[in-house]
Amino acid sequence: MSGSVRIKICGVRHSDDAAAAVDAGADLVGLNFVPDSPRCLELRDAEAVAQRVEGQIERVAVFRDASLQEIQRVLRRIDVERVQLHGQEDPEDVEALDLPVIKALRGADRETAEQFPGSILLLDHPTEGGGRGKAWPWSQAADLIGDGYDVILAGGLHADNVGSAIADLGDLLPWGVDVATGVEGDGYRKDPARIKAFIEAVRQAEESPE
Repeated sequence: MSGSVRIKICGVRHSDDAAAAVDAGADLVGLNFVPDSPRCLELRDAEAVAQRVEGQIERVAVFRDASLQEIQRVLRRIDVERVQLHGQEDPEDVEALDLPVIKALRGADRETAEQFPGSILLLDHPTEGGGRGKAWPWSQAADLIGDGYDVILAGGLHADNVGSAIADLGDLLPWGVDVATGVEGDGYRKDPARIKAFIEAVRQAEESPE
């Protein structure tokens, strides 16, 4: 990790895109297993992505309201370092997993955040959910970060706004930032130049928080 804010490139569909994320200095890549998502991976494709960057970056398997059996089926085949739960999962669902969990919330929902004290919290758009590239007032995350929660900012981030999103937190820094749509070209493929620009913007914001 080259900075204090971790950078997650989510919805990676091709091993070349994962390699580009590594080359640009990202810290995590997300592999999507949500059936109705345009970024959902077949197991053979996910295996190729995961193997391409093994030992170089943290790999995160993303699920939404999947059964424990389905999650275990995927994890038997695909090696990852973390699991992300992006639906209405409850604390028992998190506790059933052996890997560290990123739990996605809709906005800076303190009541829900308090149910997942051991998880990293990914705060996405309050109503639109994940993967749609919709911005929201990321500054609302400041209270949770200030109270010691590990927070990933998500939802509508790209190279031109991620710096201001971080600056809006004042003297606080999030655990990480998450981007999918904001670094994509055609066909949901990740654009190496956009990944590089996004990461440079995050690192610049770390150095000049004002």
